[in-house]
Amino acid sequence: MAFGQYVNLDYDQIKSSIRDYLRANTNFTDYDFEGSNLSIIIDALAYNTYTTAYNTNMAANECFLDSATLRENVVALARNIGYVPRSRRSARAKISFTVDGLSETSTLTINSGIICNGAGDNTNYIFCIPEDITTPVTEGVAEFNNVEIYEGNFVSQEFTVDSSLFNQRYILDNSFIDTSTIKVKVNHLQQRLPPSHINKLTILLVLHQHLHPIFYKKLKMKGMN
Repeated sequence: MAFGQYVNLDYDQIKSSIRDYLRANTNFTDYDFEGSNLSIIIDALAYNTYTTAYNTNMAANECFLDSATLRENVVALARNIGYVPRSRRSARAKISFTVDGLSETSTLTINSGIICNGAGDNTNYIFCIPEDITTPVTEGVAEFNNVEIYEGNFVSQEFTVDSSLFNQRYILDNSFIDTSTIKVKVNHLQQRLPPSHINKLTILLVLHQHLHPIFYKKLKMKGMN
């Protein structure tokens, strides 16, 4: 006879279904399933069926946005429809300040990185700028107006791009990076071309597919952590 189709995930109901199937078999007529060694085999089959059905059900749920519960699965499904979920965001502020006593220079540059340290609720907060800022010096005074600063550490990573590798990926070590601050700089090592900048994270995911296979280039990724 055909084996019964299981539609339940309950362990006891699965076990009962296996017994009903065996009782319908003429080889087990008047067989005592409760007090026999076959009961242990039935328990093992029921347990295996239960765990397999549970894992299959959970895996199937993770394949759809409506039922997925793990963040990495939701992110992967969202990418399929062209959406990149929002990451953590750095606290931001705009500050203005002046530097005086400059008599031997016509411009003043603040390098990217840590610019100031804030304190609040017995906690220190580091603020950085992602790019160099240059301002002219007028009568020995340099004015910086509405400089946007980001809370966090300024990090930079370099990757060597090998276009001969299929589906090469570039993984950032820090999972807490603010993706809105990521900037990608492409250096052409074999071509004397100025570096180009890419500000879209989604372009980075397919960037290597558009690089010429005979060239090896470096990606320099910067962002706020």
